[in-house]
Amino acid sequence: MHNPGNADGADARRRTRDDIGTRFAAGAQYIAGRPARGTSGRTHAVVDPSTGDEVYTYELAGAEDVDRAVAAARAAFPEWAGATPGERSDALHRFASVLADQAEDFARLESLQCGKPLKLTREFDVPGTIDNTAFFAGAARHLQGQSAGEYSGDHTSYVRREAIGVVGSIAPWNYPLQMAAWKILPAIAAGNTIVLKPAELTPLTSLLFARAATEAGIPDGVINIVTGAGREAGEHLVGHPDVAMTSFTGSTAVGRRVAEIATATVKRLHLELGGKAPFVVFDDADLEAAVHGAVAGALINTGQDCTAATRAYVQRPLYEEFVSRTAALMESVRLGDPFAPGTDLGPLISHVQRDRVAAFVDRARSYARVVTGGEAPGGDLAKGAYFRPTLIADAAQDSEVVRSEIFGPVLVVLPFDSDDDGIRLANDTPYGLAASAWSRDVYRANRATREIRAGCVWVNDHIPIISEMPHGGYKASGFGKDMSSYSFEEYTQIKHVMFDNTAVARKDWHRTIFGDR
Repeated sequence: MHNPGNADGADARRRTRDDIGTRFAAGAQYIAGRPARGTSGRTHAVVDPSTGDEVYTYELAGAEDVDRAVAAARAAFPEWAGATPGERSDALHRFASVLADQAEDFARLESLQCGKPLKLTREFDVPGTIDNTAFFAGAARHLQGQSAGEYSGDHTSYVRREAIGVVGSIAPWNYPLQMAAWKILPAIAAGNTIVLKPAELTPLTSLLFARAATEAGIPDGVINIVTGAGREAGEHLVGHPDVAMTSFTGSTAVGRRVAEIATATVKRLHLELGGKAPFVVFDDADLEAAVHGAVAGALINTGQDCTAATRAYVQRPLYEEFVSRTAALMESVRLGDPFAPGTDLGPLISHVQRDRVAAFVDRARSYARVVTGGEAPGGDLAKGAYFRPTLIADAAQDSEVVRSEIFGPVLVVLPFDSDDDGIRLANDTPYGLAASAWSRDVYRANRATREIRAGCVWVNDHIPIISEMPHGGYKASGFGKDMSSYSFEEYTQIKHVMFDNTAVARKDWHRTIFGDR
């Protein structure tokens, strides 16, 4: 269904576009607490994907800009790492307050550069980011080591948890604000400093995020942003000898390249990669709830989500009704202006991505049933990167649409017979980021949570995340955790400290090695 939008939405977009030129006139880099222009000699445009219009053109960062940002982060590290947990906590609490004051600016800017419905950025992306900031403000005070006792004679041991140093992070374009927060917050709460490279398509809210940190009193150089091409700025950041850790979120293919570069300098590595989440519906499930969960889980952020429901396995007694009811609900979803209040679904990030998704669906027509969708809309939406919600049924398990990450508003539905079969099919993927199981039987659901190989398994829901709990994958979906106190395991290192408790230096140990000398 097409949603034409309204004048208020057009006015909000126009005001947001007008603000960009002034707000980011000094460039799309943020180094040592100041905006700057990139020095690569090349430019890039931020495009409104709902219209195809360029809204901001900036100079890309090159290797020289990365070097300056890393030097700024390295210079800021001793003081920031030496601050008390309470001091870092206070700074992050102020940061959360500044973000809350600027929430509407963040929501509109994220909506414009990504094409997300404004109601999504207002109710999900921005509140989630503020909540993450508040969580890490509190968690900063709980970076505990371990006390220990006399494990070796008259010696006392204990464990320190320490910051690693300069973190080099690369964030994707699908959730640019939230992914910037997921990278930056645990790193700096633990006492590290950071250089973040956002995606070239969507740098604006990452830059605004860093500026808000400066307003909150976080010292210059603790958070730095370099916006450049992956092969130049990104690879130089990952391979930089003064970067102690790399954190990357993106495709599995690029993640392999990041790992290859990081390994050469023996860096700490954190990867959150692709996904192909199964959505397993057992025959005792609440069908109405499962249908709504499937549509919401598949279409969140226009399907551009590594945890999106992409493979629905439905036990055969419910299969045909699930297909028909899901198709009907998808057809009621309203595409339109992201700034219009009634819009449910915005465009994909770009025309390139739209065409990639369309090609997957077109190839599937030869071996599966496209029940609804499968095309770009015409009319007022033809200029944007829109694609209709698409349901594909009866594909084989080894087919392209079941195996590959499409990253668009496409749900594939397949039947299964026994519970063993459903769990086997769910696990038959190289990915393991997220999954969901739908059943009214607690034993059935509990078995699914045990046996499905994924970093998160929801029961009778799909997609919600919370700051207190970890997010991260198994298998080709990467390793390491974002959010929660578990993320501190990624951004800290452990040191064993050992004291000799005797009043004078012990000689017994020395004699064992050197004799009487």
